[in-house]
This record gives sequence, C-alpha cells and structure tokens, in this order.
Amino acid sequence: MRIKSINPYTEEVNWTYDSFSYEECESMIENSRTAFSGWSSLSVEERTKYFSRVGKVLRQNAEIYAEIITKEMGKPIRQSRDEIEKCAWICDYYAENAAEFLKDEVVDIGAEKSYVTFEPLGVIFGIIPWSFPFEHVFRFAVPSMCAGNVCIIKHASNVPASALEIEKIFLEAGFPENVFNTLLIDSKTAMEIIEEELVDGISLTGNIDGGSEIGELAGSLVKPLVLELGSSDPFIVLEDADLERATQVAAKSSFLNTGQSHIAAKRFIVLETIAVDFIEAFELEMQELKIGNPMDEETDIGPLAKKEFLDSLERVLKDAKKKGAEPHVYGEEHSKGFFFRPTLIPAASTDMKVCNVEVFGPIAPVITVKNEDEAVKVANATEFGLGAEIWSRDLEKAQRLAKRIKCGSVAINGMVKSDPRLPFGGVKKSGIGRELSHYGLKEFVNIKTVVVNK
Repeated sequence: MRIKSINPYTEEVNWTYDSFSYEECESMIENSRTAFSGWSSLSVEERTKYFSRVGKVLRQNAEIYAEIITKEMGKPIRQSRDEIEKCAWICDYYAENAAEFLKDEVVDIGAEKSYVTFEPLGVIFGIIPWSFPFEHVFRFAVPSMCAGNVCIIKHASNVPASALEIEKIFLEAGFPENVFNTLLIDSKTAMEIIEEELVDGISLTGNIDGGSEIGELAGSLVKPLVLELGSSDPFIVLEDADLERATQVAAKSSFLNTGQSHIAAKRFIVLETIAVDFIEAFELEMQELKIGNPMDEETDIGPLAKKEFLDSLERVLKDAKKKGAEPHVYGEEHSKGFFFRPTLIPAASTDMKVCNVEVFGPIAPVITVKNEDEAVKVANATEFGLGAEIWSRDLEKAQRLAKRIKCGSVAINGMVKSDPRLPFGGVKKSGIGRELSHYGLKEFVNIKTVVVNK
C-alpha cells in the first residue's frame, strides 16, 4: 500500500511512501527490544545527555521541519515554527530534570533500608495524531525514553514525512539505533501489533472511537495505557471579565491550528448581561484574521488538514442552522485548498451538535447563561473533560469555579496550553493517564518497592 502526503493548500501530492508489512514491523520491534537492553542499562544522566543534543538539532533545522509540517497538514508557518521550539523545550526540560524525577524515593518503615525505584517497562507504542505532528511525538517519546524505555510510533497516515523526519532527528543526535523507530502502517496493522503482544505499553492521542477500541484491547491484555482523546473545552466569561483581553485570547484559542486542536476553546459560555459586548468584540477579532496560504508569514488560518473534514464541519453547521442558528462567516472564499471559513454562532443552544461533539475546525458557538451556577452546569454538560478557561477579575471567585469544572486543566484569564512542567490530560471521555511533567515520566515505569532487612 502507498501512503500519500497531500498538501492541503495546493491539493497536490508532496511525497509517497510504501507502507510496512506486518513482518517488517515484527522485525523492527524485535530490533527495538534488543536495543532496550543497552538503553535501559544506561544511567538516567547518561540518557538525558542525548536529549540535550536533540534540542540542538531541532533548533538548528527548525525551518526545514516547520515547512514539512505546513506542507503536510496546512498549519500556518509561524505556528509550525512554534511547534518545533516547543519540542526543543520538552527535550531541554527532561534533560535538566529527569534524573531528579527518577531518583529512588526513600521511605522509612523501620527496616534496614526501604525505597521506591522506577524501572522502564520495555517497548512502548505511540499512536500519534496529525494535528501537532512533531509535538505529539515528542511529548510521548521523550519522557518514555528518559525513563529507559524504547519507543515505536504509528503516526497519522497524512503526515508520513513528519514521522520519518523525527526518526532522523534522533539518529542525528547520536541515539543508538532502534531506540526510536517509526512504522508506516495502517490502523489494522497497529491493532495486530498490540494483539500479538509485541509491545509493553500503549499511548494513544486521538478520538473516542479509537481510544475505546485500543482501551478495550489493552485492558484484555493487561497492558499499561495512556489515552488523550477528544474535548469540548468551555471558555467561560463572567460579568467582571476584561473583555478586550478575553476576546483576543478567544480568537487565538479557538482558531489556533485552524481550530484543529484538542485544547482549542470550543464552547463560549458567556453571562447574558455582557453577551452582546462580548460577541461584538469577538467579531472584531475574527475580522482581523488572515486566511490563506499557510506558507505566508501573515497567515493566521490555513486550510484544514484533510478534505473529508470539510463535510464533517458542514454537517455540524447544517444541524445548528436547523435548530435556529444564524452563523456569521468571515474571510474570503478559496477556489482551491481545503478551506473552511471561520464561523461564529452567536446564539447557540445546548442541543446543537456543535455544543456536544468535538468540533475540529474554526467554528465558535456562543452560549448565553443567566448566572455563574448555570455557566458551571453548561460547562460540565459534556462527555469530555480536557481543559477549560475562566475569565474574571475576581481571582478568588474564578478559582472557586475552577474547582467545580470537571476537567484536567483550567486556565484563569489565559489560554489552556500544554507545558512540559505541568501534567497534561483529561477526565471522563477525554482520556486516562497524563503526559508531561514528572507524572507523565512515570506512566510507563514499574514503580517497584524494595525493602532491605538485616
């Protein structure tokens, strides 16, 4: 089978590759298992030196990698550069902190000696999405490899060049062969790899359907698992919010990566007393967005990553119109490229699909509520629980509300974003487990108790 990398702006084929057979994958994973023996025997300090080198390689070649991202999935080039820098930051962070995080924890229970130690599990399988084709790989692989595991990835089929380039980065930084490997495979082959117990742990970033299927299989095989799935993140605006700042961040949070992000603001929940002012200010911000060629330095919104996403968004919009919505659409039409113009739904209702499913694109529904209690109720009325944003000048009040929101991350007067210093993940159907920080570092380790008696 041939895997095609298609440019979402030109609709032309960038590159084509042959996919790997199951037998080729089996051989590569066996090589990874052999590499695990040597890699895991190194001290944490020895392993982290490699990640300092990776950070340097990323920064030295940032423009090359950013262009690959933009050509493969349409991300505006400035945002692609930011993604590469984020990957380098992840490497720097673990290079500086992993040894401390993985130190034995001494616990005095009255024995001669007792401690908790953290040992790697083996071969960890990362199933990676296209939305942040470099960052998602690095935030999975770097902590896992720092802990002494080796990693293989199955990347999304529309970003094969990104997947292969990342493998080259680790080799250029001097990593031993097969500590990190890329498999160009389809979902069926990925499931076979898990079913045959070729791997020791699985990390998936994707949607609920994929997460449920992988979770069921991993559970039946008793394999450790991290899932980062969908979202419908609320953006709550209270009466005392700084509307100028809130609407600036609203536009950035909703339309970053053309709205193709799990942590994009997806439902704007606004107190009715300020709703008119918020919508007017939000519209002004949207009118300033430049839509077009993602290789243009001035572009804010590029095309969607795949043509089929256009139909998905149109269905959501059709449902909203059927239920009374009058969408406001911004920007020019494009005759070529997978463009979907930024759309505001100023009087959205909670029965609309746009307020219930994960919308992966530039649509912003605004829901008005009477009071803060209703805002919390609407925010929690979803099967997801990844992130949330709360806007208020009363920081104590905002923090009280934050405790009531069922999600993995809350930003008060700011934008939800991943940060290697903080754990990232969700609750409910947004997933299980955590990435990043010292929590993510310990997802794929054996937390072993050792008690020494005389």
